[in-house]
Amino acid sequence: MLFRDSPEHAAFRQELRDFLAANLEGDWNMRNDRDHIEGPAADFTRRFRKQLAAQGWLTMGWPKDFGGQGASYMTQTVYMEEMSASGAPGAYDQGVWLAGPALMMHGTTAQQDRWLPSMRTADVHWCQLFSEPGAGSDLAALQTRAVRDGDEYIVNGQKIWTSGAQGADWGILLARTDADAPKHRGISYFMLDMRSPGISIRPLVNLMGSPHFCEVFLEDVRIPADCLVGEENRGWYIATTTLDQERSSINRVVMTRSTQEALVDYVREQPSLRARAEIRHELASRSIDFEVGRWLCYRVAEMQSRGIVPNYEASISKVFGTELQRQMGITGIRVVGMAGQIEPGSPYAPLKGRLERWALAAPSYTIAGGTSEVNRNIIATRGLGLPRA
Repeated sequence: MLFRDSPEHAAFRQELRDFLAANLEGDWNMRNDRDHIEGPAADFTRRFRKQLAAQGWLTMGWPKDFGGQGASYMTQTVYMEEMSASGAPGAYDQGVWLAGPALMMHGTTAQQDRWLPSMRTADVHWCQLFSEPGAGSDLAALQTRAVRDGDEYIVNGQKIWTSGAQGADWGILLARTDADAPKHRGISYFMLDMRSPGISIRPLVNLMGSPHFCEVFLEDVRIPADCLVGEENRGWYIATTTLDQERSSINRVVMTRSTQEALVDYVREQPSLRARAEIRHELASRSIDFEVGRWLCYRVAEMQSRGIVPNYEASISKVFGTELQRQMGITGIRVVGMAGQIEPGSPYAPLKGRLERWALAAPSYTIAGGTSEVNRNIIATRGLGLPRA
């Protein structure tokens, strides 16, 4: 594994930075999370995603046979690193990163022809309908039912923590199709038209005032049988491949670095803070954490480049990255003091309120995409070979 960019990756990194400097409007690292969901910023996000698609970057990692560039995992990591460092919107897309790979691996030719082209062009927006009120960390305990009725399935249940459901055209859905089977073996994987009759969406407003997550209620929703991906009752095994992909991203660590660098610049401008050794030591610790987290992410990408599917390695990266995000929120407030709790919009808020946003959001990162506790169990059993409790 190289600890520096190859000439090819260095050139691509510079191309990305030039593109972002020319096309990214404003400082997206300072924006409220609400801005990404509604209003002018949301409109810009949609236009910007179309630009990424036109460059071929949105689906650069897809095989060429499916319209991608066949870019290496390290090239994709450089892409995510630069996008996340700038706060650029639209780099992560649930259709491209989750639904697309599931279709390429398990879908029929007809399904691939139906859904993949609109993912490549950013014309369709996707969401993930996995978690439920009683099945978050233990996802296999989900209770949403899908009952076969001729050429359709009738679905009833409730999903929660569905990111961006209010603006999604399609979703990937896990539902139980065999109530008598062991919980991992009675689940099926569907493509769901979010405009189907019987779907109700209720945004959940979080501590930051953002309606990013949603509850989704499904009442006698009819899904055509040709929207079933893979075999009936084998959906869990399709879903686990997408979850490993979700947990291996570098964006968490890079987002932390951009906040840490902004905080360091702020401290340098404040003589009273710069003179305090404990602050310098804490910021130095976060810098070391960032480097460790970055190389854990690079390890995952390097494994993927050699055809190895990361499992516990992806969980290590996820745990370290999200715990680093949580710690960065604590560090930010500790360094700037009470002023760090001032919301965006106030002229007295350090870094335009970015630290307050970070401190409120960071605890959720250790839950979303699999809790730290669940991922530590994966590390223990699959990585260290420890017995299950």
